[in-house]
Amino acid sequence: MTAATVAAAAPLAGTAVRAAGDTLPVRIAAARLRALGCAVDTGGAWEGAGRIDLPGTGGAGCDIGWSAGGADPADERDVQAACGLAHLHGLARGGPRFLPVDYASVCAGVLAAQAVAAVLLARERGGPALRASVSVSGAALLAVAPYAAEATADPDGAPVPVPGEPPPFRSADGVRFEIETLDPEAWLRFWELLGAPREAIAAGWAPFQRRFATAVCPLPAALSAVLEALPFAAAAEAARACGVGAVPLRTPEEEAEEEPPSPWRLRGTGPAGALPPFTEPGPLSGLRVVEATNRVQGPLAGLLLTLLGADTVRVEPPGGDPMRGVPPLAGGLSARFAAFNRGKGAVECDLKTGQGRRAAADLAAAGDVFLYNWPPGRAERFGLGADDLAARAPGLVHVHADGWAGRDPAPGTPATDFLVQAHGGIAHLLADGGEPAPSLVTLTDVLGGLLAAEAALAGLLLRARAGTGAAARTALADAARLLRTAGRGTAHRPRPGTPAAADPAAAAEAFPEAFTRVHGTALPRAPWTFTEAEDHR
Repeated sequence: MTAATVAAAAPLAGTAVRAAGDTLPVRIAAARLRALGCAVDTGGAWEGAGRIDLPGTGGAGCDIGWSAGGADPADERDVQAACGLAHLHGLARGGPRFLPVDYASVCAGVLAAQAVAAVLLARERGGPALRASVSVSGAALLAVAPYAAEATADPDGAPVPVPGEPPPFRSADGVRFEIETLDPEAWLRFWELLGAPREAIAAGWAPFQRRFATAVCPLPAALSAVLEALPFAAAAEAARACGVGAVPLRTPEEEAEEEPPSPWRLRGTGPAGALPPFTEPGPLSGLRVVEATNRVQGPLAGLLLTLLGADTVRVEPPGGDPMRGVPPLAGGLSARFAAFNRGKGAVECDLKTGQGRRAAADLAAAGDVFLYNWPPGRAERFGLGADDLAARAPGLVHVHADGWAGRDPAPGTPATDFLVQAHGGIAHLLADGGEPAPSLVTLTDVLGGLLAAEAALAGLLLRARAGTGAAARTALADAARLLRTAGRGTAHRPRPGTPAAADPAAAAEAFPEAFTRVHGTALPRAPWTFTEAEDHR
């Protein structure tokens, strides 16, 4: 196989699967498997949400249900109510609200495709035929996991509905837009430049910074008033001058663009030896993942690979990831950090020094997957890019969990969840008859983490089947595109009999099989189960 062929290869070319059930999770899973190169035969009804079968394997495949056990939701609307999504999505505006996109179903479809990929990877490594199961409820519970961890670690500190209008802002010329900065100094410079009252600037920083974790953002009215008096161009110019991102809300039609040839921008990096053989208990057991990530997207991708059985070690700065100490704590560790990093090891490397960069390169080169979510170019500056490591580790699967994937709205725009929702048309999909606004649930962060884990599986399959190392790149913008592709769903449509919306803590109680308790805190279990397949015909 030539290098050019390897670069363009779909790792599952020549594999046939059969998909049953006309539901969104099945359609999403089938589309992801087609992108991997599978020939997908669709048709036939099935109890539950559906199933994916691998003909001729003695029953290997994946069953897709609605419920993860405990409560018994039967469709997307029930799932959003029972699993905490409706509660969280409505917190910022005073009460439960259903997501008008079938978000849990999209996530479940990606998880089902991952399960099939993991089953096939185990077979490539000499393992048995495995049968997986995944549920739409399980996907939703994974999305609310950090909120459930915080709520169960500190029941008295859980966020409550906050009246009033959070961002986005509106300019004097009618442009609705989001702003973003992770730097308190940039926040201060921006608002001072616009003449906002100092007390409002100070009062606004904490809820703005914490909105990723709380799903609420009650800002002082004086801040919105400052921006309402300015045309958007003036606000955007001030933002650029201060290192703050400012992004107008765009419609799905404005953001419509073609998908990349590979959803994971997958390419071969050169000849490599075989993967280590399969070992018990999980599909990725015997493989090592080296992870340099922060916040949500990257750590969640690493968690999924860990839950599939990989041995995962994190590269952290001296003193450890600062997120480890963010309250509430459980057993001396941040509950939110634990939700996405349980079961991983850690090695501290000072990447500002040559010695630290060499140590990180040694660690990555000894792994099977190197996963990071740094901004573009940083890995190369550290000597940790795919081409930098290819000679030392020709079989390495190099995965960049990116934000914009080279399609930044403007140079230097932060690639964070709420800006991606705004720019990617998601805010308009969520409007539901009102003004468009991003959800303060981190929708693209979570789905982006699922896509990055999927990229690692695609790369491992390429190595196993084509004998090459691999490089992949996914982005939060890809998550937005996938939600746009799915379009407006059914959950927002009123109907009788919908159960009351549970908060994340109540969801953790209702679905005990989806969580494990550590120091009393609910932390997510694997969203799939795998058993040795019997003939399911």
